Amino acid sequence: MSVSVSRTSGESLTSQIQKFIREEIETGILRPGTRLPASRRLAEDLSVARSVVVDAYGQLTAEGYLESRQGAGTRVVHHLPQQSVVPVLLDNGREPAVRWDLRTGGANTLPFPHTVWLTAYQRALQDSGRGHDYPPLAGEAVLRGELARLLGRWHGVRAAPGKIVVVGGFAQGLGLLCTALREAGLEEVAVEDPGHPGQRRFIADSGMRTVAVPVDEEGLDVGALAATSARVVLVTPAHQFPLGVTLSERRRQELVEWARDTDSWIVEDDYDGGLWYARTPRPLALQRLAPERVVYAGTASKLLGPGLRLGWLAAPDELLDGILHAKVRQDLGTESFTQLAFAELLRSGLFDRHVRRLAKTASSRREVLEDAVRRHLPGAEVLGAAAGLHAYVRLPRKVDEAAVVAGALRRSVLVRGGAGFHSGPTRDAPALVVGHAHLPRVGVAQATEEIAAAVTAR
Repeated sequence: MSVSVSRTSGESLTSQIQKFIREEIETGILRPGTRLPASRRLAEDLSVARSVVVDAYGQLTAEGYLESRQGAGTRVVHHLPQQSVVPVLLDNGREPAVRWDLRTGGANTLPFPHTVWLTAYQRALQDSGRGHDYPPLAGEAVLRGELARLLGRWHGVRAAPGKIVVVGGFAQGLGLLCTALREAGLEEVAVEDPGHPGQRRFIADSGMRTVAVPVDEEGLDVGALAATSARVVLVTPAHQFPLGVTLSERRRQELVEWARDTDSWIVEDDYDGGLWYARTPRPLALQRLAPERVVYAGTASKLLGPGLRLGWLAAPDELLDGILHAKVRQDLGTESFTQLAFAELLRSGLFDRHVRRLAKTASSRREVLEDAVRRHLPGAEVLGAAAGLHAYVRLPRKVDEAAVVAGALRRSVLVRGGAGFHSGPTRDAPALVVGHAHLPRVGVAQATEEIAAAVTAR
């Protein structure tokens, strides 16, 4: 690697090497995953003592630019932004190169368990009697059985294997549901406000109208929902996106009564997939209160990765046929070997152990975020239960949210403001929606410090 150093400069050689490599990374010349020369080799190339290079690498590692692993050498960290085939663009059409990307979705995922997945996949392949024909429309029977056991054990979901349909991620599942509901004569879907803007767009693209219903500290406002003409509602009751609040017991009962009294449907989005690390027990599924009125939707996206395109719906009989009819017009089923590998992951207990590791990692990063907010953002607060891959940081009312987002970007931190998750203008306190679980602990702390600098700069 060609590194420019000067012995006549008043700056130390270690500092020069650090500065050069840091700038090469920040400008995108050294890409994520790039392997750097061994410290001994670079020291020889530059005719400097090895300790000079070792100290430079060590500081850059502490700052979150490099990572060093036994037998793998020193590399540029993978969490830095990479050029994707289909980049997620900002509103102005550009995706800037930043050091810390705190957006939710996309790259905000924990490391994929390659070894565990390969073990499960190999076992699935060795069973030569399955997976070579077209997959069953509703999904492989072995996976539906394992899902019924998992969802009952983890979340208290009441669903036999025959009530579960395997789908290609939440988006496909929502599309199938919209088709089935539309053919049943329904035209509106109530959605949480604030909520997931992508889901609002997807529902509209599916030919249905969305009706915004406010969310407060108890979750969805059921009284406001009842005042609308909607007979379908999409909710995230365990860990609401993006506020992180949990639907209260009172609101759960009210919501179920609304569905039964008005012959309406509840779509329960298990948004975080059970990634719960709060000290309080995770609430059980809303579906268990009224399995005849609730469609339970889950995916492997948060716990394994969105690239698998693996999800499931547990649906009442009245909607199940409509979902399957919509699916048969769309495709011939979800790919079999991925289903069989996931079933093996569930059956063997490997999935449980993997999720425990994820929860430990995500919990430690949430703790760093909360501590950094307390120390560097006076008057700010991290809301909601400790769960999932994101957190909602409420800022003091005097803060200009848009200015903070812009100021953070100038400091190489990409983060979304809370206003973008509302369906219209809002009077809520300014806030940031922070995807934190994918970053190293030092990254969470440093990104928060940069945001704090953007706040105080106003």
